[in-house]
Amino acid sequence: MTPAPTPLAHGIGSQHDLPISPFYAFAGAFTALFVSFLALGLLWSASRFRGNRSGRPLPAAVQRVADAPATRTALRVLGLAAALFFLVHLLLGPDDPARNPAPGAVYVLLWVGLVPASLLLGPVWSLLNPLRTLHRLLTRLRSRLRPARRGPVRPPHPLPPQLGLWPAAIGLFCFTWLELVSRSPASRTTLLTALIVFATVQLGLAARFGASWFAEGDPFEAYSTLLARFSPLGRRDDGRLVLRNPFHGLDATPERPGLVAVVCVLLGSTAYDGFSDHPWWINVVQTSPLGRTPAATLGLLGSVTLVALLYCLCGGATRLVAGPLPRPLTAFAPSLLPIAVGYLVAHYFSLFVTESARTVMMAGGTDNASVPAPAPPLEPGGLAALQVIAVVTGHVLGVVAAHDRSVRLFPPARAVAGQLPLLALMITYTVGGLSLLLN
Repeated sequence: MTPAPTPLAHGIGSQHDLPISPFYAFAGAFTALFVSFLALGLLWSASRFRGNRSGRPLPAAVQRVADAPATRTALRVLGLAAALFFLVHLLLGPDDPARNPAPGAVYVLLWVGLVPASLLLGPVWSLLNPLRTLHRLLTRLRSRLRPARRGPVRPPHPLPPQLGLWPAAIGLFCFTWLELVSRSPASRTTLLTALIVFATVQLGLAARFGASWFAEGDPFEAYSTLLARFSPLGRRDDGRLVLRNPFHGLDATPERPGLVAVVCVLLGSTAYDGFSDHPWWINVVQTSPLGRTPAATLGLLGSVTLVALLYCLCGGATRLVAGPLPRPLTAFAPSLLPIAVGYLVAHYFSLFVTESARTVMMAGGTDNASVPAPAPPLEPGGLAALQVIAVVTGHVLGVVAAHDRSVRLFPPARAVAGQLPLLALMITYTVGGLSLLLN
């Protein structure tokens, strides 16, 4: 019999027995959503967000340092060195996630760590991405080794505009499948196989489409860039580095094909992670005639599909209530990003706190047996309150973003009515999110 894999701990205890009253959690959430909706309808009659045209410029010296070639090179070297360090542990380290820092580097430092890093500093992965750096080096090497008689290297093919963020959405789904569904997500064999496939696909497509592929097709770059839309640090249209209201950056999110898919994968996979350790679902997976992996795969796919279906129904209802829009689904997709951030914070905060320090200490050579479990900064009651606040705050911020977009797109007489389907959607998402945390 194959031994059960050793999973990474997802924070403190169980997510289904947090010491907080469901009545007060739901009552507070509904009150916050309805009060914010009514206040916005009465007091916010014109769009206030100006996208990439807004922001207070940072000092010129800060801009020069941030854009200096030496800074960019140092960040590329740092990202490549970290990737090589991870690869060494993956190849030579023990096949035990309790003693090898490689799984924690992928599932904690990268996947979860990109959330605070991108929210605070902007799209950091585009500067650290080791595959982007490797592609850059290979392109230069190819140009130098190409015989002069064969002429210059052909320019890359342009990316099809209809492709958009669909490759990133597929990549994110595959990564969450690896983490949440595969039998041994933390084993060296699984991670090494996934790394080889991922690097081969990414570098192969970058060779065809150029470095611009990474911004569209690398799931971690797309993930980091979307989260950075809600960062107080950004760039104006003129290239100036600015401090801004995060809503301005969110408002500047391009309405690209696949944007809805990316956000729905983030929301749906986080929801699946929330109920995948519920005893009822564990029993369903273990007793399914399809087998564990197919059943879990269908569960993950069903969770993402349900989130997407609810959003599509909302888009259709919005068109019926307020009138047609050129792109009804992507028009309000940015308002889902604060909700996704709220779920990510609520679900992964304790995991990041408890496991990031352990991973770093193991990477420094300390054996896991002598690494004390880091004490979380909050007691279970405080953690439960933080999770509920994160979910509710994400939905309230989503209501604000949706309202500003609505008063811009619809005539005044239909602006508030056009948000009713969105309000219903956010209430539905709130009920689902809180239920996963509290039941």
